[in-house]
Amino acid sequence: MKLGVIGLGRMGQIVVDRVLAADHEVVAFDIDDDAVATAVERGATGATSIPDVAAQLGDEKRIWLMVPAGDPVDAALDELEPSLAADDIVVDGGNSNFRDSSRRAENTDAAYLDCGTSGGPAGAELGFSLMIGGPQWAYDELTPVFDAIATGPDGHDRFGPSGAGHYVKMVHNGVEYALMQAYGEGFELLANGRYDLDLEAVAKTWNNGAVIRSWLLELCEEAFREEGNDLGDVADYVAGGSTGTWTVQEALEQEVPVPLIYGALAERFSSRDTRFSRRLANRLRYGFGRHEIKRQGKDKE
Repeated sequence: MKLGVIGLGRMGQIVVDRVLAADHEVVAFDIDDDAVATAVERGATGATSIPDVAAQLGDEKRIWLMVPAGDPVDAALDELEPSLAADDIVVDGGNSNFRDSSRRAENTDAAYLDCGTSGGPAGAELGFSLMIGGPQWAYDELTPVFDAIATGPDGHDRFGPSGAGHYVKMVHNGVEYALMQAYGEGFELLANGRYDLDLEAVAKTWNNGAVIRSWLLELCEEAFREEGNDLGDVADYVAGGSTGTWTVQEALEQEVPVPLIYGALAERFSSRDTRFSRRLANRLRYGFGRHEIKRQGKDKE
């Protein structure tokens, strides 16, 4: 199969590499010429523009978008649209909102597959987990490519019509938030508890047979090994939040309680800045008990 790949960041390059390794052909484009050159060095054919990708694919266009969610996806589709027909297939492998995916599927002449992608840079060796929505025939047609990009046949599935793939990935990310928060709180208690513990050793022991073993816990072990027991100079700041926000919004609309996911999202936002509410609580403690007022820039209790 010949696949066009548009967007050659870390994840996009992994898609290119794994597709090439499975003996498919790739036509690659990115706005960064160096990224295109890298893909060409690895065996892809370079393209000079998005329309050039479509032209090089000929009459049967199979295109994988790996561009940032939001406007860049719509911009890429706008450039592709004049070249697309009903028997072509476009895959959005980014973290798009499932509502946007449903809209794009309705407005795109080609079959549109929304593909939630999980696994991060580790997917270069292991393959990704792919959560896909869209027409069954298009999913079946691209199954050899999905087998190559995923961990194998068990690493991908079609979950329903357009939007379903990114919907499943959205909830996946919400679960990820809650798991990260749970590990964080547990290790915080261990770090500040009554014993002087080697947290890397704790994580390693838990990862060998414990109920809570997981890849995230392996990453905890890696973090303590590389940063130290106190995490060194790692900042009290957690980026991201869009997919977790979408998960909570959907839960509210469906009236499904997700207190753990919501709490993890709130903690993530709380890490971004000094909280006015905590400052007020600090001052109130002085008001009702004449407790010392901790001032900004001074040591916390």
